[in-house]
Amino acid sequence: MRRLLPADPADPADPAAHATTPGPDTLEGLAAVYAYPAEADRGRPWLRANMVASLDGAARVDGHSEGLSGAADKRVFGVLRALSDVVLVGAETVRSEGYRPARAREAFAADRAARGQAPAPAIAVVSRSLDLDLSTPLFTEPLLPTVVITAESAPAAARRAAAEVADLVVAGEERVDMAAAVRALADRGWTRLLTEGGPRLLGQLASAGLLDELCLTLAPLVAVGDAPRILHGPEPAAAERFRLCSLLEEDGFLFARYARPV
Repeated sequence: MRRLLPADPADPADPAAHATTPGPDTLEGLAAVYAYPAEADRGRPWLRANMVASLDGAARVDGHSEGLSGAADKRVFGVLRALSDVVLVGAETVRSEGYRPARAREAFAADRAARGQAPAPAIAVVSRSLDLDLSTPLFTEPLLPTVVITAESAPAAARRAAAEVADLVVAGEERVDMAAAVRALADRGWTRLLTEGGPRLLGQLASAGLLDELCLTLAPLVAVGDAPRILHGPEPAAAERFRLCSLLEEDGFLFARYARPV
């Protein structure tokens, strides 16, 4: 993996400026590129998204994001999880992608312990209807209890069943209030938030002004078809501009990190 733009756009575009920094072809160097900002260490929740898209904007191929991925994308996926406190994901994505609990990775164990993090991030599932298979490993085998975020309008029986196997959070009345959901995660001490979508959840988060950062993998594929974009939801009052923080490349895949100006 090669660096096309520096991890910090304020750095001079001089190779000597990065001489002491491991390259992004190592896990250590990749973790440095994607390190959470200091705000997260000071208790301010920082929500980043990790998504992959084709050249023509498709978020899926044959109904799954897997068809857009590659070896380098999987490495970035693993590093982003290893840096996070919690992974926020929509129920539709949990069902379609066959989500499992996040696993502890030895390469990141010392750094996570030094930051006061658990060995692996928790998974938090957003579901208004609670149409979830609670017998899957995501609920029966997690290192940390899986969090289920729902609304008051969810069926009472389904809420009781979810509460037996998960950390149940009720945020909102008729539908899930995304701002309240993020606050509930931050109240658990989880300020390094990562969302892996899907497009509907990410669209809701962005429309609510909660998205701080987008880590976008651009796959060298043209998908055509009717797959959704990486964000799908209500249109915000105004389009929001993000700044480019870093850009990496491997095998034709581009890995861009954009953040909201602070």
